[in-house]
Amino acid sequence: MNRFSVQASVFASLVLAWCVGAGEARAQAPGSPAATSAAPNCPSLLQRTQLRLQDEAPQNLCQYAGQVLLVVNTASYCGFTPQYKGLEALQAKYGPRGFSVLGFPSNDFGEQEPKSNQEIADFCENTFNVSFPMFAKSVVKPGKAGMNPLFEQLIRESNSAPRWNFHKYLVGRDGKVIEAYGSMTAPDSKALVSALEKALGARP
Repeated sequence: MNRFSVQASVFASLVLAWCVGAGEARAQAPGSPAATSAAPNCPSLLQRTQLRLQDEAPQNLCQYAGQVLLVVNTASYCGFTPQYKGLEALQAKYGPRGFSVLGFPSNDFGEQEPKSNQEIADFCENTFNVSFPMFAKSVVKPGKAGMNPLFEQLIRESNSAPRWNFHKYLVGRDGKVIEAYGSMTAPDSKALVSALEKALGARP
């Protein structure tokens, strides 16, 4: 093999490696479906990444596969904001049994979440001692540009779209939506808690 052939071979290898790396980066882009080969038992709803609220680090939602989840769009300056306290109580009580609240701040309704991700994180921690996972501010209202793909799927599967802050989706261990609850349904409501406890007893 002559010198030119060796250089061409090395260049082709470098181009191939770059293309593979770029493809993997796109597959793990925030909000996009995650690589299914990395988590074969992860339901389609969770096969995506989201940015963590505190530091905007990408988080693969497949880490919550097999858990019962309550996905909630939140806001810091809303009449329903005190529901953070009830959500945190659910997390404390049922977390050890395989449950987690997932919070998604949004400025879609009444512009009641105008601040930065770090400011939202500080508010949640300092005001309500929130310990459950919170993710970066995103769009959850149908029809708005840049809508969070997770909420697109939640809406499609439940036939229920958020009409205001603190809309809730109860998701079973199998990754299927069990029920959706409007803002007026408090975290400690009998209907929600009963459905949650039933879901915790179900096998994935």
